[in-house]
Amino acid sequence: MKVNIQNKINNGESFLLANDGQYLGKLTFNRFDSESIMNKFGDYGSRFSSVSIFNKFSNYGSKFSSLSPFNQFTSTPPIIYYKGQKIGLLTKNRFLGNGNVDPDELTEWMKSKNISHYG
Repeated sequence: MKVNIQNKINNGESFLLANDGQYLGKLTFNRFDSESIMNKFGDYGSRFSSVSIFNKFSNYGSKFSSLSPFNQFTSTPPIIYYKGQKIGLLTKNRFLGNGNVDPDELTEWMKSKNISHYG
């Protein structure tokens, strides 16, 4: 399924986008939303999905992949969109600038932004 990123931006949605253009899921606490990164059974929240940041063996979750937020040396981690605006990167690389979010602190960051069950 091809996701229309421009529609998500225009609709003011909060989501993750890989540096290669792969949609990585909606930033919402709704565990039942099929696009939510918090849905452990969905494509974007499952630790078994090839397009999930939680799959330690995927391009988007491995600490060795240049596309993963968990690679502390990457220069191409996922981009965070908050309410349709690109606001930073999801990365363990502390040298990529300000406004970035450590993937291990993503849940707390989402809470601080009052991201709800609806995104």
